[in-house]
Amino acid sequence: MVSVSLCMIVKNEEDVLERCLNSVSDLVDEIVIVDTGSTDRTKEIAARFTRLVLEFPWRDDFAAARNESFAHASMDYCMWLDADDVLLEADRAAFLELKETLDPAVSVVMAPYHTGFDGGGRVTFSYCRERLIKNRAGMAWEGAVHEVIAPAGRIVYADFAVTHRKTRPSDPDRNLRIYQAQLREGKTLEPRQQFYYGRELYYHQQWEEALAVFEAFLAEGRGWVENCIDACCHCAYCQEKLGRPEAALASLFRTFSYDRPRAEVCCELGRWFLERERHGQAAYWYALALTCARDDRRGGFVSPDCYGYLPCIQLCVCCDRLGDRERARVFNELAAACKPDDPAAARNRAYFQTLE
Repeated sequence: MVSVSLCMIVKNEEDVLERCLNSVSDLVDEIVIVDTGSTDRTKEIAARFTRLVLEFPWRDDFAAARNESFAHASMDYCMWLDADDVLLEADRAAFLELKETLDPAVSVVMAPYHTGFDGGGRVTFSYCRERLIKNRAGMAWEGAVHEVIAPAGRIVYADFAVTHRKTRPSDPDRNLRIYQAQLREGKTLEPRQQFYYGRELYYHQQWEEALAVFEAFLAEGRGWVENCIDACCHCAYCQEKLGRPEAALASLFRTFSYDRPRAEVCCELGRWFLERERHGQAAYWYALALTCARDDRRGGFVSPDCYGYLPCIQLCVCCDRLGDRERARVFNELAAACKPDDPAAARNRAYFQTLE
């Protein structure tokens, strides 16, 4: 069995740290916690689980802090978590099975990161992250914000997922401040950081600035294909906010120059046409979404609803507007099969009953 060091960076996490550590402490062989300036009970809580509670002055660089935590790990693999992450019971069992069977020749273990949920607790947003990294194998964190380790060597994909359960909002301006400080210092953002800088501008409703950053990122042609597809989508969102719907549509179609259609993009195209009451074209794109194979291992952002529920519930609407009530009913029941407690499907059923 391989050994694992859990490596975390924390600051003022007294409300969530114990929950996180309770979900994973008995699965790992060592816990390293690097505190970057807590003023609450975070270090006290951490000390209940490990003697390796270290201090590291915060310098607006997440990669530097994570590399510090990895530097103190002594086990075969380093595993990172944020304080508001947890391993659910099924994922705990899958993690333990992986640990018992993992080939020590593996360099990186990728695992799903569940970060968005609907009212029923079902995952609505997920992506794979490098979760276990071979210790002292030459890999390091990069990026002051949205830090990453570029996987190298032999890579495997795990069945266990990490669930991100926020209890409070984080500082919404922190990441943008860090990026803008870097730019003021004359630093050039590498492609991945440029992509995330554009997203931060978008979150701050700086549509023109975000659009310019995304367009520059795409023009350079050095970005990862999944980031390029997402950048095209964000260009579309910015164009819509700026009152340029045709340019938004062109940006969505641009995604097809990078790879085969993603269900997420097809649903965006369906939405674009549905909002303009072009129901036949909307139905085409929602139907195409249902043909797209979901592949979490490609590494990009995944919205599971786009691979079943969302196209079906929208096809119900499209078919009804097109006068095909029978197909509308069928798609509504398919949507309900994806989410049995879905209120939209229930309302549709009630609507269809009024037509009998």
